[in-house]
Amino acid sequence: MYIPRRFEEKDTEKIREFVRENSFAILVTVKDGLPIGSHIPLVLEKDEQGRDVLMGHISRGNEQKFTLADGVRVLAVFPGPHAYISPRWYTELRVPTWNYIAVHVYGTIRIVEGEELRAALSRLMDTYEHGMPHPVTMSELPEKSVSDDLRGIVGFALLVEEWQAAYKLSQNRDPQSYAQVAVELEKGDEQARGVAEEMKKRAGDGL
Repeated sequence: MYIPRRFEEKDTEKIREFVRENSFAILVTVKDGLPIGSHIPLVLEKDEQGRDVLMGHISRGNEQKFTLADGVRVLAVFPGPHAYISPRWYTELRVPTWNYIAVHVYGTIRIVEGEELRAALSRLMDTYEHGMPHPVTMSELPEKSVSDDLRGIVGFALLVEEWQAAYKLSQNRDPQSYAQVAVELEKGDEQARGVAEEMKKRAGDGL
């Protein structure tokens, strides 16, 4: 991913937190010379060696399964909030642009099967059921339903080898323009407000 230096985020823990909070990703591989992608949840965990891994699965009916095998390198894209920036929001008119946050993760696939896959799915379910008024655990589900679903998916662990994080948030603008952009974004939709929130965090008490 092209990231101008001023917009590059290098704080790995901050990137990890973003991935946890924006875990519905796009898994990109190559099939017959063409890119192919699937929109799936990827849960960030640690393996036995303490390395970052993303646990996920796709349907056996998905043709992308033919691109997944031990040792294959893949790309996972985690989109974040984004918003159009109007020239009127600057102290001096400039061309319009787009503010956004996005993380790209490059890594290597390891196919996960059997009890390891069942355990991974249980953790996945616990992750998203957490905070629900009445959380459901995998142990409560009918065993036949779980077994049937396990046969219908291809599970994998994506060993993270490289993080790329772009936080394009008007860092190249003067302080007054930066503040005005954040104020205007707060008047927008959920995406725009998400960008404004991150801009305010970065500005601290000065905004």
